[in-house]
Amino acid sequence: MGHDHDHGAGKNLKLAFFLNAAFTIFEIIGGLYVNSVAIISDAVHDLGDTLSLGTSWYLQNKSRQAGNNKFSFGYKRFSLLGALINSLVLIAGSVYVITEAISRLIEPEYSDAGGMLLFAIVGVAVNGFAAYKLSSGTSMNEKVVSWHLLEDVLGWVAVLIVAIVLHFYNSPYLDPALSLIITLYILFNVFKRLKETMFIFLQGVPKEIDLQEIEEKLRSIPHVASLHHMHVWSMEGTDHVFTTHIKLENIRQFEQLLSVKRAVKDVLQDYNFDHYTIETELDEESCDLL
Repeated sequence: MGHDHDHGAGKNLKLAFFLNAAFTIFEIIGGLYVNSVAIISDAVHDLGDTLSLGTSWYLQNKSRQAGNNKFSFGYKRFSLLGALINSLVLIAGSVYVITEAISRLIEPEYSDAGGMLLFAIVGVAVNGFAAYKLSSGTSMNEKVVSWHLLEDVLGWVAVLIVAIVLHFYNSPYLDPALSLIITLYILFNVFKRLKETMFIFLQGVPKEIDLQEIEEKLRSIPHVASLHHMHVWSMEGTDHVFTTHIKLENIRQFEQLLSVKRAVKDVLQDYNFDHYTIETELDEESCDLL
């Protein structure tokens, strides 16, 4: 069943990738043809989306690989590299679009409202269909990409409205103004995702994990004297890793040690850690890492 689910997720991401890639090329050519910097700005955004979809599709298949001598935790963390690359591409493209939009505001140029209207209709249809295909997915990749494509649909709705307005009021300032709004909104979200990505890269404690709460629960277990070297980090934002050293006291029988281990595992199971490692130290032992 797990294999069938992964195969289905891969098929949906593959379809969305090729739809987005084809539309991005169509969009760049069309944006230049109708002289619309707003369409070009969305094309840059869609280029980032295409990279995201390609990375997600690749990682959906790659993530099934088990750990090996090179990557003992497996390949889940590779998605962070993809997120970083996508963010940098979007930032570079957005800087270019902002420069072009400001230039158009200083030296206005008229856009082809009819062409913009046509592209907006196609944009809503293509991105809407891709978002619909991924909306029923259960994998994290599918859910994230589905919401991202929904943002694209809303962006094209904005282009559609401007195109309709231009039919009645042909102003050269509407198109570059819209491109600035779209690009600044994109940059806001890119920097937000980049901040989250870098936090995971730097092995920050996941926001949903309360280290103090875990420590209190573990210390309440009989025979647990103290904890040290307690660490939590995330592989790629959803799968977390936990490690700690537990100093034990008054352990006289092997069954007592087993009881402590069972109690510790019961506590950690509530947090759905993908992996955890526990080092236990008896009364007469000392930690060489202190």
